[in-house]
Amino acid sequence: MQLSFIVLAAAAGAALAAPHLAPRQNACFVVGKSILPQEVSDAVTTLGNKVTCDTSKSTISGVPDVKAGGVKFSSINFADSSQTPLAFALEKFATKEPLASNDLAKFQDELDAYIATEAGIRSVAGSLGIKVPKFFLAMQVSRVKTAQGTPPTSAGQQVDHLRDKVLKNAAKEDKALLEKVTALAAKTT
Repeated sequence: MQLSFIVLAAAAGAALAAPHLAPRQNACFVVGKSILPQEVSDAVTTLGNKVTCDTSKSTISGVPDVKAGGVKFSSINFADSSQTPLAFALEKFATKEPLASNDLAKFQDELDAYIATEAGIRSVAGSLGIKVPKFFLAMQVSRVKTAQGTPPTSAGQQVDHLRDKVLKNAAKEDKALLEKVTALAAKTT
């Protein structure tokens, strides 16, 4: 009797000490079973009802083609390009002058498509080359918001922080491309 009580108490203690994982979201783009980092899991929760999937077409790592707003990931997929991820991002997600006149909703839809696809890739433990164009897009969204008078308040979404994320993840890219990112980040008006 005492032994079974000790075993029961030990089992209860072990159960309480085990990490508590958020229940898996059933977003259409999360196709694997790998544990997602909290930030990615939060994005899945946010985008789960905003993003749709075309399961008849897969993109990277078997993730379905996602659509955010009017943007399909397949139409902006860096992996289909012969360019490096950063060269692709600089060309495909360029802003116009004046910066405040850019279509923020379009940039946000493109970013949402990238974030959803990245979550899907992470769910199958796939390659994370997507981070360079995703962070570049996030930087562009932050630049446009700042130019339009509504700069992000979260430190993680501010232009300088996102510039550093791009530069860190694209460290092996051509130096001239990295310098373009730095120059763009300095322009927020």
